[in-house]
Amino acid sequence: MKGIYTIVLLVLSNTFMTFAWYGHLKFKDLKWFENLGLISIVMISWGIALFEYFFQVPANRIGFREYGGPFSLVELKVLQEVITLVIFMVFTFAFFKTETIRLNHLIGFGFLVLAVYFIFKK
Repeated sequence: MKGIYTIVLLVLSNTFMTFAWYGHLKFKDLKWFENLGLISIVMISWGIALFEYFFQVPANRIGFREYGGPFSLVELKVLQEVITLVIFMVFTFAFFKTETIRLNHLIGFGFLVLAVYFIFKK
């Protein structure tokens, strides 16, 4: 069960992270954000990223083997990276309709899935 909690928390964490890192690129489309300066954008993104930590830190503590979780540190990191890419792809397709995914992107993602396989292989 701790593994599922860890993954759910990592998904939530990475959703906030993706919005903090890339969501501001769409602010120009929102009337009340269009004239904000870079410092304001950084502060808004930092505020969003704060919520990432509310999920990321518990995910790592619950999931880490030394705290009774099912994952090693390396396994946690690889899970986080793959979840980040999945969330990023969903975000990209939902909010950045002009971005395209090419064959080399898919091949790279395939290698990341293979990384998960090899990291978790006993």
